[in-house]
Amino acid sequence: MTTAANTENHPDPETLLATVLASVEDDKAEDVVQIDLRGRSDMADYMVICSGRSTRQVVSISERLADRIKQDYGILCKMEGKDSGDWVLVDTGDVIVHIFRPEVREFYDLEKMWQSGGHMGMDAREAD
Repeated sequence: MTTAANTENHPDPETLLATVLASVEDDKAEDVVQIDLRGRSDMADYMVICSGRSTRQVVSISERLADRIKQDYGILCKMEGKDSGDWVLVDTGDVIVHIFRPEVREFYDLEKMWQSGGHMGMDAREAD
């Protein structure tokens, strides 16, 4: 079984980002935002945030994205939140994808935390 640790067919972060963006756009995700995390976080190089109009669409976008990444690159994505469908996190390794229902996205407002120069890594928590 191939995992994210297998680099034989592993794309560079920019190629993976392009695949993620194409997949969510193909599935009619709304308000797609990409955030460059390079130099700001060790968890990934990019973050993508988008919305689905319903829990069914949120789950569908996440499942199709994970399937596409597995088919194209043999990477098994980690997913959280699929059971509720309000907010699904898809971890592709180099790209973290958050897929929200609009109300949930507005409540958490991840874009504000990350785009305004906010830093959510260990250094920020240790400073408290």
